[in-house]
Amino acid sequence: MGTEDMMSPKSHGTSNTPVQSDLRWNCDGSTADRICNFNRHYAEHAGYWTTTTFLKEESEASGEINFYDSNTGDLLFVAPRGRSWESFVKESQAHGWPSFRDEEVVWDKMRVLPNGEAISVDGTHLGHNLPDKNGNRYCINLVSVAGRPKNGEL
Repeated sequence: MGTEDMMSPKSHGTSNTPVQSDLRWNCDGSTADRICNFNRHYAEHAGYWTTTTFLKEESEASGEINFYDSNTGDLLFVAPRGRSWESFVKESQAHGWPSFRDEEVVWDKMRVLPNGEAISVDGTHLGHNLPDKNGNRYCINLVSVAGRPKNGEL
């Protein structure tokens, strides 16, 4: 569990850095910067992730996909894990946003605030935890996890 002070004002909104300039999957940088750093209640529109190149570039053959913080390049989620690619995509399509489960979270870098807001430990707004009958479900803005790793290698 995280605390509200993790989202206190920093040099770039709630983060110390702006989003990376070359986000993966052709995600829009200005939308990402607004969502990640300046408006904790704003989200990309439902289904936005399907308008990116994500589904064209990734597939079951990709195996587990690493999702990196769009600001820092820290690894936040690895999916699908404990389920099939088809199950990951189907659940994400049903809810309108990429949907991750507990076993897909990198807990060293991600926290959930008492109000359900999902954030990185560095202050990046990611989305929300919306539990359902299967447990915790993290509905995450693709623009928030479309970063490139710190070491530059995908």
